[in-house]
Amino acid sequence: MPDVRLASPQGKWILLTTILGSSMAMLDSTVVNVALPRIGEDLDADLAALQWTVNAYMLTLAGLILLGGSLGDRYGRRRIFVIGVVWFAAASLLCGLAPNAGVLIAARALQGVGGALLTPGSLALIQASFHPDDRGRAVGLWSGFGGIGAAVGPFLGGWLVDGPGWRWVFLLNVPLALLCAPIAVRHVPESGGGGKHGRFDVLGAVLGALSLALVTYALIEAPEGGLVVAVTAVTGVAAGIAFVVVEKRRPDPMMPLDIFASRQFTAVNLVTLCVYAALGGFFFLAALQLQVVSGYSALGAGTALLPTTALMLLLSARSGALADRIGPRIPLTVGPLLCAAGMLLMLRVGPDASYVADVLPAVLVLGFGLVTLVAPLTATVLASVDVSRAGLASGINNAAARAAGLIAVAALPLLTGMGQEAYRSPDAFDEAFDQAMALCAGLLAAGAVVAFATVRRLPPDCTRPECRTHGGVMAPPLEGVRSGRRL
Repeated sequence: MPDVRLASPQGKWILLTTILGSSMAMLDSTVVNVALPRIGEDLDADLAALQWTVNAYMLTLAGLILLGGSLGDRYGRRRIFVIGVVWFAAASLLCGLAPNAGVLIAARALQGVGGALLTPGSLALIQASFHPDDRGRAVGLWSGFGGIGAAVGPFLGGWLVDGPGWRWVFLLNVPLALLCAPIAVRHVPESGGGGKHGRFDVLGAVLGALSLALVTYALIEAPEGGLVVAVTAVTGVAAGIAFVVVEKRRPDPMMPLDIFASRQFTAVNLVTLCVYAALGGFFFLAALQLQVVSGYSALGAGTALLPTTALMLLLSARSGALADRIGPRIPLTVGPLLCAAGMLLMLRVGPDASYVADVLPAVLVLGFGLVTLVAPLTATVLASVDVSRAGLASGINNAAARAAGLIAVAALPLLTGMGQEAYRSPDAFDEAFDQAMALCAGLLAAGAVVAFATVRRLPPDCTRPECRTHGGVMAPPLEGVRSGRRL
C-alpha cells in the first residue's frame, strides 16, 4: 500500500514533479495555436504546414497515449514518466531550433510521443505513491495547479511570441524538464513493473496511429487532388478497419472492443467526438482569426481566450457536484448548446473587433458551456464501465477527444474552402472562419441531441472522478486505474 504523506517533504516533491510534467504537455496543447501566424511568416509556411504543426503532435499523442499507460504499468511508472519528460524536452529543443517547416513538423510528432509517455504517468504516480487518506487531496492539488498552468499557457505563449520569439514557446520546456526529471529520479518511488502482463499490442497501436495519419494527410492535401490523395484516403480507411479486426481478435488488445458493449459508454464517446472536434477546430482557427483578421497581437489573442480556461478552473468542481445531484443528462445537453452559442457569437469577431463587445461575450458563453459539460462527461465515462476498467475507459475517452480535434483541424479548412494562403488574406480567412464556426456549432448541437437521447442517470454506487478541477480545453481529464474499489 502506498504510504507517502502529502505533508512530508517527499510528498511535496512528488506533487511538484508531476505538476511540472503534466503542465509541459498541457501547455503545448494550447500555446502553439497562438504562435501559428508568426511561425508561418518566419518559416514561409502555407496553411497545410500550420495544420501539420498542430496535428503532428496530436496524432502521436492520441495514437500512443493508451500504450504509454501500459508501458508504465509494465516497466515502472517513474521510469516511463522520466523517459517521457526527457524525450519531450529533446523534441521541444528540436522544435525551437527547426530551420524549416518540415523539421518542425517532425519534431512536433516526436513531442507527441513524449507526451504520450508522460501524460498518463503523472496522475498514475500520485495514485501509486500517496497514502489513501491523502490521495484525494493530492489529486485535487495536481489537477488544480495543472489547470492554472493551462490558464496561463495562452497568455505566456503570446508574450513569448511577441517578445523573445515563437521558438521560446518550445525552448521553455527544456529548463522545466531539467528541473522535473532529477526530482522524479530522486524523490518519486517506483511503482508498477515486475507483475504479470500480457503481450504489448504494438500492431494495434501502429494501425490506429497509421489510420489517423493517413486520413489526416488525405484531408489536408485534398485541395491538391490527385491519385496519391485518393490512395492515401482509401489506405487510411483500410488501416482503421484492420485496427478494429486486430483489436477484436487479440487476447490483450490495447482497446478491448467489448468495452463498447455499454451503450452509455458508446453514447458518451459519441458526445465526446462531437464536442472536442468542434473545440479542436475552434482553438486552431480562433487564434488565427484574432491575429489575421482582427489585428490582435499574439499576446492579445492569447489573453482573449483566457476566460474560457479560467472559468473551467474556477467552476468545474462545482459543476461536477451539481451533476451528481441532477444527473448528467441535462448538463451534457445544455453544455454543448452553450458552446454552440459561443461559437455563433464568434461570427461577430471580424476586422477591428472590440474585445469587450465582440470577443468576450463569445468566450464567456463558450467557457460556461465547457464548465457545464466536462465534469459530467468524465463522470459518465467512468460510471459506464466496471471499476477495474475505469483507467482504460478514461484513456479511450481522452484519446477519442484528441483524435476528434485532430480530424477537425484537418477537415475544416477543406470544408470551408480555405486556401493554402488564406491566413495571409484577412478577407478570405474571415469568410472561411464564419463558415467553420457554423459547422462547429452544428457538431455541438449534434452532440447535445445524442446526449439528450441516450444518457441516463448514474447509479448511486458508481465510480466517481478523482480529478474534480480541470482547466484543459483540448481533452477531458485522464483518470487512473482504480485499486479495485469504488470511489
